[in-house]
Amino acid sequence: MKIVVLDGYTLNSGDLSWDKLSCLGEVVLHDRTPEDKIMERSMQAEILITNKTPLNEEILNRLPDLKYIGVLATGYNIVDTAAAKRRNIIVTNVPSYSTLSVAQLTFALLLELCHHVQRHSDSVMEGKWAGSTDFSFRDFPLIELSGKTLGTIGFGNIGKKVADIATVFGMNIIAASKHQTDQSIRKNFRWAEINEVLEQSDVVSIHCPLLPETKGLINADSLKRMKRSAFLLNTSRGPVVVEHDLADALNNGIIAGAGIDVLSTEPPARDNPLFKAKNCIITPHIAWATKEARIRLMDIAVNNVAAYIEGKPINVVS
Repeated sequence: MKIVVLDGYTLNSGDLSWDKLSCLGEVVLHDRTPEDKIMERSMQAEILITNKTPLNEEILNRLPDLKYIGVLATGYNIVDTAAAKRRNIIVTNVPSYSTLSVAQLTFALLLELCHHVQRHSDSVMEGKWAGSTDFSFRDFPLIELSGKTLGTIGFGNIGKKVADIATVFGMNIIAASKHQTDQSIRKNFRWAEINEVLEQSDVVSIHCPLLPETKGLINADSLKRMKRSAFLLNTSRGPVVVEHDLADALNNGIIAGAGIDVLSTEPPARDNPLFKAKNCIITPHIAWATKEARIRLMDIAVNNVAAYIEGKPINVVS
């Protein structure tokens, strides 16, 4: 059985092992696959493993041996699942592997906005503290989270974990979600519509999937609903935010700051407007990528393949 990994580098740049996958069949590994090489590398494969290499209907129709696609991520919009279904190709994803890591980075971004740790450290290294007459030196405003309101857009596994952490900081939680489950155990929580989340939150954190109805959800109009003192966090999908509108909002004081781990195009263009926006922290889509999360991803992805081979597929999305 031929298994082709089209773009394995971001999962395993050398610190993990593909051995468990190799036990399941003949494995051909590629760090990255440009679009003009997808067909050539996918021919005769029964199993394709992809992260961000697109598999559209045209490609799927030209791969008669293909029976299974394993996506090395939770989101699977990189695959034309409707076309796969018509071809009876099973598509699986890897759910919930990154919940802890994404929640952790969400707060890393928020705490940086509140305390400006790196900027203060840079100031110290530049000699500003040494040149100060006072024992305590600060170059940027400091913000305490206790008593503030965190609003989440989306309240799946990651949104819930972010709410757990926020509760430890003494924050109140409001959330907007299509699926409102019982959260009565949370005494500092209530459900709200998206506009209410935007208007009443001190921190708005995005944890929704990229769908037609969420693309461009955060735009000039929605940003104007937020408090001028509020922060926006996005560790979900870049296209949920209209980047020009967010840059304008930051530069014009519509909101106070933003922490972003995802952009609409990745890697981004060098002239992305957020690169010059005021009080905007950007990390290069790393929320998912702790070693611990990648180990979980690898294990689940291999188990998905093993279950398919056994005729009992799991985590099927198509």
